[in-house]
Parts: sequence; C-alpha cells; structure tokens
Amino acid sequence: MQRLRIRFSRGEELKYISHLDLMRLWQRALNRAGITLAYSEGFSPHPRMSLAAPLALGVTSEAELMDIVLAKFISPHSFTDAVGCQLPRGIAISGVFNTALTIPSLQSQLRHVEYAVGISTGKAQPEIEAAVADLLGKEKLPWQHQRDTGPHKYDLRALIDDLWIIDWRNGGCNIGMRLRCDSNGSGRPEQVAAALGFEKYPESIHRTRLILQTN
Repeated sequence: MQRLRIRFSRGEELKYISHLDLMRLWQRALNRAGITLAYSEGFSPHPRMSLAAPLALGVTSEAELMDIVLAKFISPHSFTDAVGCQLPRGIAISGVFNTALTIPSLQSQLRHVEYAVGISTGKAQPEIEAAVADLLGKEKLPWQHQRDTGPHKYDLRALIDDLWIIDWRNGGCNIGMRLRCDSNGSGRPEQVAAALGFEKYPESIHRTRLILQTN
C-alpha cells in the first residue's frame, strides 16, 4: 500500500459544498482516473481518505491537506496528471507527496490554521489596529455561541494565536488570523471578527495555511 498527501485549493465555485459532498467529489475523480483506493477493514469498509480539517460552508482555501491510502503504487507526478484533469473547476491540486504509512494522522498533527478574513467596515485603520492590540492583550475572553444542544461557553482568547492587518482599503480591510485547531478546540474566524467589534459577517474567509506539529 501507498500513502499520498495531497495539497489542494477550493475556490469560489465550490465554496458552498459540504464536507461529505467534497469527499464524494474526490472519490469520483479518483475512480475516473483509475486510482485504486485501499479500504478499511470491518463490517462497513470505507475508502481510506481523510482531510486535516473540514472547511465550513462559504470558506475558500489554498491550503487544504488530504491523505489517501492506495492499494497500488503510483508516482506523485503520474497521480497529479491522472487526477487533475478529472477534477471540476474550483478544485486544483498544488502538490502531491509520498508519506509514510506509519506517521500519525493529519487530524492528530494539526495545531493551527491561518485565514485571511475580508471585513467591510466604516472604521478607521487606527481604530481597527487598537481593537486587534486590545484583543491580543487580553488573558481571557469569555464567549458563547448557540448550538443545537444549547449555548456553548468557552474562552475564545485561548483559541487565538495571533492577529494582524494584512492590508487596508477605504471601506474595509483584510485581517490575518492564526487560530488554534486541535482536539481541544478550534477557533472560528467569524467569531474572532465579532470579538474585534465588527457587526457584519465577514465578506470573505479564505484559509491560507495549515500548521502541523513538526515533532
């Protein structure tokens, strides 16, 4: 068997498809390309495919990571050529790498995620810079959001590693966010934007980087 790690982007055309539909899209593309996936054992076998972290609806990305396990060996170059032409517009492969079968799963290695978040606002740049500095200066930030099971209360500050202004324009800006994403919790860009004092939902949320544990 062979394990491949695939880096790919998800553009505007497919930003509203669900995680399940995205996995089905990949499986169909792999089948059409003649790629033989390995399957799990047990009562209900399923293809051995896993994403580092599912994308929320409406979020684009240039940094998605997915591991797949193949039953037959193929070179990364041949894989890219065979599968790339089977993918729909909005999904593009940017890298394929051989990965040892024995290393931990992507999900267990993921530590932080970076985003570029587009904000529409009438606030002046110094006011936004002050809000960023104030939030980063807090030790704790009690927060809650509504789930189907009721309100979920937590410390939002613990999920924020860093914030910065990427660029500024009249009527808005792009804010960089490095948020925690591991088994203990995941930061949500729209909630961080609200904590910064922005009343409107972000114009755009674009994932730019996944940061894995290196040791």
